Amino acid sequence: MSSAPETVSKSAPSKALHIALWVAQGFLAFAFTGSGAMKASTPHEALAAQMPWAADAPSFLPVLIGVCELLGAVGLILPAATRVLPVLTPVAASALTLVMLLAAGTHASYGEFPLLGVNAVLGGLSAFVAWGRFRRAPIAPR
Repeated sequence: MSSAPETVSKSAPSKALHIALWVAQGFLAFAFTGSGAMKASTPHEALAAQMPWAADAPSFLPVLIGVCELLGAVGLILPAATRVLPVLTPVAASALTLVMLLAAGTHASYGEFPLLGVNAVLGGLSAFVAWGRFRRAPIAPR
């Protein structure tokens, strides 16, 4: 056994990882923009007819969730693209991961098990972006 301390080399993140993160960010921004806009702009009665959980929720809750999804979508792209406060990108991804965990719990409690796959994909991609932009391939600020 050697008594010399081991050094951990931190290599630069690969270009493929940066590309994968940007693709995930773009896909998530697209998905959450559509979902968020629908929840934020559709009247409560129409949402309740489409989504059983909305019928039991206060009328402000789907709007609040929609606005959070829209803000998350903006947070996935804008700070990273402009490099102004780019730490907000993994923060947004983390928040969207939490939204998907809560959504999965809600869908499971309503017996809407087919929707859990959507929550798993969006939540998993959001967690990947959070990990990648916090730890492995952060974007440097200007």
